[in-house]
Amino acid sequence: MTHEDFQGVRPIQSALLSDTAGAAIEHGFFTRKGGVSEGLYSGLNVGLGSKDAPAAIQENRSRVAAWFGRDVGDLATLYQIHSADVVTVDAANKSERPQADGQVTSTPGIVLGVLTADCGPVLFADREARVIGAAHAGWKGALDGVLEATIEAMIALGARRERIAASLGPSISQASYEVGPEFVARFVAVDPEWSRFFEPSEKTGHSMFDLPALTVERLRAAGVQAENIDRCTYADEENFFSYRRATHRKEDDYGRQISAIMIREH
Repeated sequence: MTHEDFQGVRPIQSALLSDTAGAAIEHGFFTRKGGVSEGLYSGLNVGLGSKDAPAAIQENRSRVAAWFGRDVGDLATLYQIHSADVVTVDAANKSERPQADGQVTSTPGIVLGVLTADCGPVLFADREARVIGAAHAGWKGALDGVLEATIEAMIALGARRERIAASLGPSISQASYEVGPEFVARFVAVDPEWSRFFEPSEKTGHSMFDLPALTVERLRAAGVQAENIDRCTYADEENFFSYRRATHRKEDDYGRQISAIMIREH
């Protein structure tokens, strides 16, 4: 597919998905560049839950869909609730925006998208089975099993675990993610060995959390191929929105970027 350049809409590509999904599947981790939003939302803000101008959000979503060669009605996104819930999408329900944090499909031409602003967007593909998935994996979703649930939903559509490739897109890095002792205790209570994802911070009693490392390890433990794009949303303001950065600045809202994947039609 030859993509049109919509005022600089050029998503980041995953080497793993490009190699293993190839021509059958199209994907992209979109940055904030190339959109029409202004102010706090400057760029490609696609967050329907933000206070940005609705017309700007819709135009940005249209540009994302158009990058895939589709109409905005083919862009399926979720009302994300930091859960482990996963839905299966087809032509009949692609516009419903259900409350969930993962979605899968075997229907060509549907663009599965997840929105993030520090949480981990994970795109999945089994090229041979032509089954794809997308998950929003913040700390709670990653802890509660949204990654594994997305994989199981793909398998239910005919994917095979050993063929699934998963790529973690831009998210907050350990260097920018300070957490309190109660946060660490929640993870260590699940698995004491997960203490390795935390390092002491400069603030007494606090730690720096490596959410990307936990995410990739859980994906690999689930039996799929996995990689980390390794781009920090907090540190790279030019390219990414960040909830935590906005909070530290006491801004009253923030934009959301999108990561999306689609099965090409034959």
